[in-house]
Amino acid sequence: MSEINISQAEADAFISMEKIRLDEECYEYPALGGGIIIPLSSRNKRDNFLLDISKGRIDLLKGKYQNRALQTVILLRLDFGGQPHRNPDGNEILSPHLHVYREGFGDKWAVPVSKQDFENIHDLWQTLQDFMRYCNIVEPPNIERGLFI
Repeated sequence: MSEINISQAEADAFISMEKIRLDEECYEYPALGGGIIIPLSSRNKRDNFLLDISKGRIDLLKGKYQNRALQTVILLRLDFGGQPHRNPDGNEILSPHLHVYREGFGDKWAVPVSKQDFENIHDLWQTLQDFMRYCNIVEPPNIERGLFI
């Protein structure tokens, strides 16, 4: 997958843009080792986005929620239940952590998860709702809770 670099202003505009579901399809929350990709759009239908939901193969609490623009540009990614992340400056950020697009670095920088933005990081269903709100998904897709959430 080729890397696309966008300006910080473009990334910030994409992040703050209201996103809506494209259809009424019902997606099933992935089981262990699974993942789903859900298409989203801006309200005016000019910009397309993707919501990725992935679960670890063995650890029930490991996974990621990710919001992309332009197919490959990761705007926001929440990693949970995994290893700490080392930022380009050498600082280590414990899991869970949130990757936020940074011009020139893409998704290589992470910040600690704010309890203000993520109510209960151990409740994966609530965390998904919080993540969609954080990504400004104002009309979220229909997602069915699976057995392992």
